[in-house]
Amino acid sequence: MTKETEQHIETATKEGMLSTKHADLAASLAAQRVTLTEEDNKRIRRKTDKRILVVLVWVYFLQILDKTVLGYGATFGLQTDANLTGNQYSLIGSIAPIAQLAWQPFSMYLIVRVPHRILMPALVFGWGVAQTLMSACKSFPSLLAARFFLGLFEAGCLPLFSVITSQWYRRAEQPVRVAAWYGTNGWATIIAAALSYGLGHINSPHLLPWQIIFLFVGLLTVVSVIPAWYFLDNDIPSARFLTEEEKPMAVERLRANQTGTGSREFKMKHVVEAILEPKTYLWIAMTLLLNVGASVTNVFGPLILSGLGFDPYKTSLLNMPFGAMQFIVIMLGSWAAQKARIKGAVLTVLMLPVVAGLAVLYKMPRGDGAAQQAPLLVGYYLLAFLFGGNPLIVTWIVGNTAGTTKKSVNMAGFNAAAAAGNIIGPLLFNKKDSPEYIPGLRACLAIFATLVAVILIQWVNLIFLNKLQERKRVRNGKPAKMVDHSMQSHYHDIEEFNADGEQGANQTVGEQAFLDLTDRENDEFVYIY
Repeated sequence: MTKETEQHIETATKEGMLSTKHADLAASLAAQRVTLTEEDNKRIRRKTDKRILVVLVWVYFLQILDKTVLGYGATFGLQTDANLTGNQYSLIGSIAPIAQLAWQPFSMYLIVRVPHRILMPALVFGWGVAQTLMSACKSFPSLLAARFFLGLFEAGCLPLFSVITSQWYRRAEQPVRVAAWYGTNGWATIIAAALSYGLGHINSPHLLPWQIIFLFVGLLTVVSVIPAWYFLDNDIPSARFLTEEEKPMAVERLRANQTGTGSREFKMKHVVEAILEPKTYLWIAMTLLLNVGASVTNVFGPLILSGLGFDPYKTSLLNMPFGAMQFIVIMLGSWAAQKARIKGAVLTVLMLPVVAGLAVLYKMPRGDGAAQQAPLLVGYYLLAFLFGGNPLIVTWIVGNTAGTTKKSVNMAGFNAAAAAGNIIGPLLFNKKDSPEYIPGLRACLAIFATLVAVILIQWVNLIFLNKLQERKRVRNGKPAKMVDHSMQSHYHDIEEFNADGEQGANQTVGEQAFLDLTDRENDEFVYIY
């Protein structure tokens, strides 16, 4: 262990910046390396997928399902039955992200301080109850209140899931894992459409079709609280599905990430560093612009389809291919980013079909004939490509951010930007512009063109930050260029280097990997594009 590493551990422990467990773990791993084979790596990854990833996929699916059914409620008479007028439906669509936006400062603190096994079930129970109670709401104020609490409890979901993914998986594994749970956007759209079609046919003397839909998905969420609590683990040291021999291996395989395995101490210096960095605001801008479009499809997608001349039942069925496209695009986009290791390029390419789809919806005349409906439907389906963007931005953020608190702050910023996008998006679509919504489509077209420019600026910024890291390493007697083993498909041990910066001598890369340092504090951190 180097003197610099010992000082980091001592300082962190004295200041209370690391819990005793994490301080002990950091010290032992910095002093002693565990032998790990590719077979061990794959076995631990499979076990992690079966326990942690399964929980993330199911719970995120429920969150998207609860959010998506509002649009189907509208197609089955919600606006008429609740006497909604003017922009009241738009406000109901916007109030959940408003609650998410307001809650982000508390969310980023809770994600660090509260064990994940406690926090996640609490959030699931809260938004499940809110969704269930929506079935009893028949007025604008009551619907607004229910959707507010739905958004409040959902506020910590995406940042929490992103942090969990980064603490269990290598950076090369993260894109596909994030895509696995974020890809449930597509499955939720398909299931919501199928449920709406089926439940909408139920003739009940007591409940309206939209009430049945809201009640079903709300109760499904509530009963999922117990399995979510039972199967989830807080971190690697306390993982019940790993043996005592596997736990050090599970930590060792994450060493090359240089992002640690989590800490329960909230560090204000991490907050300040995140606030002062330009890349933070570029990700916020990217997320804001992207989610304006995402909110349009979630809240107004079924209404746009019905505006093409389809009845409520056909609208539900026609949205199922849209959900399938979402899932396919998310998985293919994340797979391509993992293989190419260039997220910026893949993200840019994914946005081009979205621009094309918006252009078709904006320029094509409306009509009841198949000649108009077919190209308009294709244009709407092309919007599914935008859903490939968010998981790539998430993995871009967590892969380029070290330090538990800083990561929590950046992901809270992501969720705040996504919430702001979800607030702005529905407000661009005024009821007086229905069913074409031409002004809203025109605004979205300009927004996505701007998004492509922001992606390219962030790409250049990360290249520049790596140049600064190289200069810092040279000043500290380390090699300027370091192989980023965290982005390799197979596990590799980290090389050693000598005092002259040459490989193969008395210092080992990765001794600072578990000290909860930020990416700027750790000179061995390599930014990914």
